[in-house]
Amino acid sequence: MTSNAELRSIIEKAWEDRTLLQDAATLKAIDAVIASLDLGVLRVAEPTPSGWKVNEWVKKAVVLYFPIRKMETFEVGPLEFHDKMALKTGYAEKGIRVVPHAVARYGAFIDRDVILMPSYVNIGAYIGARTMVDTWATVGSCAQIGSDVHLSGGVGIGGVLEPLQAAPVIIEDGAFIGSRCIVVEGVHVEREAVLGANVVLTASTKIIDVTGDQPMEYKGRIPARSVVIPGSQPKIFAAGIYHVPCALIIGTRKESTDRKTSLNEALRTFNVAV
Repeated sequence: MTSNAELRSIIEKAWEDRTLLQDAATLKAIDAVIASLDLGVLRVAEPTPSGWKVNEWVKKAVVLYFPIRKMETFEVGPLEFHDKMALKTGYAEKGIRVVPHAVARYGAFIDRDVILMPSYVNIGAYIGARTMVDTWATVGSCAQIGSDVHLSGGVGIGGVLEPLQAAPVIIEDGAFIGSRCIVVEGVHVEREAVLGANVVLTASTKIIDVTGDQPMEYKGRIPARSVVIPGSQPKIFAAGIYHVPCALIIGTRKESTDRKTSLNEALRTFNVAV
C-alpha cells in the first residue's frame, strides 16, 4: 500500500508538471487520494491540537482529478446525467439516509446517521455523524461540516479548490445554520454556534459582538456558542451614506444545558428566526 507521504510526493510532482498526468503511477495516486477522501481516511482539512490544518496537497489531488476524468452519460431511472464525476453509492451499508433528489459526488465523505434531504454535496467535502443537510442546502467542494450540525433549508456552504492557499469553510460540531444562510470564502464557524436565518458570512464580512458595552469585531470566524443574526452598518461612499451587511453576535448558548435545550432556549431568548 502506498503511504500518504509517497502519495503526496507524486501529487506534488504532477502539480508542477501536468505531463505526468499521462503516467500510470500518477493516475493511480490521484485515484487513491479520492478513494481515501470518500472513505474519510484523508481530509482536505482536519482538526489538530494546535488548530485546523489544511492539507493543500489533497486539494491539489482533487483539482488534478478533473482533467483525468472523461465525460460520460449515465442514467438513474428516467433521469439522465452527463458529467465527469461518479456519484457516491452504498448509502445503506454506510448508515446514511438519502431522500430523493439528494446528490453527493464520489470523493465526499458522509458519516453514519447523516440525513440528506434533497440537497447537494460536492467532492472533497466532509460531513460528520448525525448531521442534517436540509432541503436545497448545498455543501461545496472541500467544505468541512462537523457532527450534529443542522444545515437548514437553502443553506449555501461555499466550496474552495483554487487558489490552493485558500482555506475551506469549516462548520464545527453542534452548530445550527439557519435557513438561507450563506457561508463562503473559508469562514470558520466554531462549535455549537447558532446562525439565524439569512446570515451571510464572507471573508470580508464584519462580525460584530454587540453583547458588551463596546462592540468587538471579528472577521472570518464565529466564536463558539455564539448566537448570530443579520445586521447592517452605515458606510460612506462617494454617492452618499449607505448601509452594508454585517453579522451581529447578540448572545451565547449556555453551557449548563444540553445542545437541544440550549438551542431552543437561544432561539426563544434572542428571538432568532431560523
